[in-house]
Amino acid sequence: MKLSLIIPVLNEEENVPHVVAEIDRSFAGEADVELEIVFVDDGSRDATYPVLKQMAAADARLRVISFSRNFGSHAALLAGFEKCSGDAAAYLAADLQDPPSVLREMLKKWREGVAVVWGTREKRDDTLDTKIFSYIYSSLMRRLALPQMPRTGLDLCLIDRKVIDAVVDMREKNTSIFGLILWSGFSQVFVPYHRQARQRGKSRWTLGKKVKLVVDSFVSFSFFPIRLVTYMGLIFSCLGFAYGLFVMFRRLFLGGGIEGWASLVTLIVALSGVQLLMLGVVAEYLWRTFDESRRRPPFIIQDLAGFKDERGER
Repeated sequence: MKLSLIIPVLNEEENVPHVVAEIDRSFAGEADVELEIVFVDDGSRDATYPVLKQMAAADARLRVISFSRNFGSHAALLAGFEKCSGDAAAYLAADLQDPPSVLREMLKKWREGVAVVWGTREKRDDTLDTKIFSYIYSSLMRRLALPQMPRTGLDLCLIDRKVIDAVVDMREKNTSIFGLILWSGFSQVFVPYHRQARQRGKSRWTLGKKVKLVVDSFVSFSFFPIRLVTYMGLIFSCLGFAYGLFVMFRRLFLGGGIEGWASLVTLIVALSGVQLLMLGVVAEYLWRTFDESRRRPPFIIQDLAGFKDERGER
């Protein structure tokens, strides 16, 4: 069988030789597995692409896709799925925090007929802030968007060709590829593993990218933000009506009005903030609808290496 390994990279010139070496060690005993290693250079500014291109010239298993700019790791993963030719494909990070050796156990589950095999973090050596963000994200997604997401989060996946084709056909932007795979409903199992600390280089998984992932995930897979806007509107309408009745009651039966310019201004400012928040939530949905309607591609390929022809076709 043929297994495609999709590896998005961004300024990882120091790591890529070690990634291939670790893959070779992990699959040394799998003689019946033909590997296709697809690196997707997501707009690196260092020597990552020249290094990968040189490696692809010396290793027939390597394929390299180079983007015209940075489009994000999920767009890179989509490009890898689109160009790969394996019977199954697996996502692997270039920082080696997720050991390639766990893919062998995931491959066994796939051979048993499971369409989607997830690697879930049983233990992890990440920093405290990373652990906290991951826990909050996974908990909210389980509760409000995708109930089948594991509590420890997702970092590795191995999917069958039919799942690859389904995800590529969706070709969505501003979304989570992992979320699409979960949403698709194919049979799935989970394989626990120990996520290791990063050994080389610096992580490009910034706070801004994490926030964008949260927003994209909820807007793509949950109606909760819109429903929350509706609930907030109803609650504040009821509170305003109740306050109006209280003012009328006090005026008619107690003979006094409600004084306090400061409290009135505070109330107006607070309600204005809530209204702007509601508009912002609605605007997130509208902007994504508009972005999809423009039909711009989720990524632009600048160059290819290791493929049979320059278009990446086989």
